[in-house]
Amino acid sequence: MRAAAGTPGRIRIIGGRWRGTRLDVADAPGLRPTSDRVRETLFNWLLPALPGARVLDLFAGTGALGLEALSRGAASATLVERDPNLAAALRATVARLPGGEAAQVVQADALAWLGGQAEAGYDLAFVDPPFAAGLWDAVWPALLPKLAAGAWLYVEAPQGVPIALPPDWLRHREGGTREVSYALYRRRPAV
Repeated sequence: MRAAAGTPGRIRIIGGRWRGTRLDVADAPGLRPTSDRVRETLFNWLLPALPGARVLDLFAGTGALGLEALSRGAASATLVERDPNLAAALRATVARLPGGEAAQVVQADALAWLGGQAEAGYDLAFVDPPFAAGLWDAVWPALLPKLAAGAWLYVEAPQGVPIALPPDWLRHREGGTREVSYALYRRRPAV
């Protein structure tokens, strides 16, 4: 869902209190917002988990996943984006949303940022990095300790790229398009 070179595109928040809010999509390398159809499916799956959730959108880009979660009842969202222009655009977006102060925008490399965080107890994390970077396996050791017991984890990857999570993460649901596979995982409850 990229716009022509130099021309920003737009996507929208599809549900909740900010439904219909337009989000700019800059022409930036690796930026590939999650489609409306995939987000609608994902957030239908997550509906009971969202109220009051602490959310981490690790490779935020447009912020569509983290902001959609806030729009649908999450208590807070941390949106981590490395690109300074995209982070500035995210800050401008959350500043104009009523209740946008529930979103914290962090301009940082996701792996470096995770390494500097204490155990945070996020209830839900979105991992949708730029596909060319191939960061999935590098993210797990830094991210998984930051998630609460019983946390949810959404992962998006190119079709055919295997996602290898530790055995305490169970695949709850999965789907795909021609280009993308996506799955929602849940940490196995401790016995």
